[in-house]
Amino acid sequence: MGIERITFTGHSGASLAARLDMPDGPHLATALFAHCFTCSKDIAAAKRISARLAGMGIAVMRFDFTGLGHSDGEFENTTFTSNVDDLLLAAAHLDSIGMAPSLLIGHSLGGAAILKAAPQIRSAKAVVTIGAPFDPAHVTHNFDDALSAIASNGVGEVMLGGRPVRIGRDFVEDVSAENLAQSIRNLNMSLLVLHAPLDDTVSIDNAAQIFQHAKHPKSFVTLCHADHLITRPEDAEYVATVIAGWASKDLDLRPPAPPIGAPEGVVRVTESNPDGFLQDINAGPFHHVQADEPLAYGGTNRGMSPYGLLASGLGACTSMTIRMYARRKKWPLTRVWVDVTHNAMHAQDAGGPSKIDRFNREIHLEGDLDEAQRQRLLEIADKCPVHKTLESGAEIKTVLAD
Repeated sequence: MGIERITFTGHSGASLAARLDMPDGPHLATALFAHCFTCSKDIAAAKRISARLAGMGIAVMRFDFTGLGHSDGEFENTTFTSNVDDLLLAAAHLDSIGMAPSLLIGHSLGGAAILKAAPQIRSAKAVVTIGAPFDPAHVTHNFDDALSAIASNGVGEVMLGGRPVRIGRDFVEDVSAENLAQSIRNLNMSLLVLHAPLDDTVSIDNAAQIFQHAKHPKSFVTLCHADHLITRPEDAEYVATVIAGWASKDLDLRPPAPPIGAPEGVVRVTESNPDGFLQDINAGPFHHVQADEPLAYGGTNRGMSPYGLLASGLGACTSMTIRMYARRKKWPLTRVWVDVTHNAMHAQDAGGPSKIDRFNREIHLEGDLDEAQRQRLLEIADKCPVHKTLESGAEIKTVLAD
């Protein structure tokens, strides 16, 4: 997966900073992501969700609204309406580079802005909100103590997320006058509402109101145990998985067919979390799995260990080889499964001084097979190509990429 840094012009003429998470394999669709109020494109949830979607073939553009993060301009001069305008300009920029967004995702107030902008983005086919308020004025509850100062002075300073933020009178008046009900009714596209029942920033009642005002097709998914900012990596990964699966009914997420006779290609392994051991494994454009280590070894146990993957390759190849032979012989093999275990043992047990690795296979065969057939299938198991590779050894050539 690659991340491109791009800029485009916002509603005020200021330069807005964006990140475009691109898939390693085929680009199947493009999503536009709107972050939460006073957050940035680099908030952990946005980064994790974008990375996971990119791993599934969906390019994701996330950007800093005017005056936030790395974008130019003054945040105190922005409004809810100007945020919507920035979203429309972001979508137009994606369209200008041949990547018109078909999927729109908004987190918190960004979700409210996405609902407002969506009917005006022609390429959009599906909308996702994460912890979004039904009433955008909900955010003013965060600075009740400063409302009088903002009203009298035109601007006031509030503490949000442990840092001071200057809020303008125009923002308060604009967001207080906003009503999303009609925009939600006019979506005319699929809607997915994601919300955490434990969200103490935007209550789940907001999700119910959004869902109630929307027309079908619409879906609702509860994010159990998640907080408002989706800070836990496992929650962000779950959100991305749900979005990709749900969006597949509206977006053409089928990878292009490979050319006839094409080899299996490259298996790319990319670390998902540099603080742990979780790895994303992509085998060409079609297949994705994860590798990890158990909790006892400092991992998060969200995927098989490297040796587990190696053992699974041996087991799968063994089962396939047996099935292929039995099918060709038209033998009554109804089911086969292979249990594989791995352990290191002293080679002196096998006549040597060092340690060697041992894979133990236990093959289970079901069906009306006679003893001669069963013994022959046991012999055929040793013809498995992965078995031969492990038994004979393989040369590994390693180079450092430029």
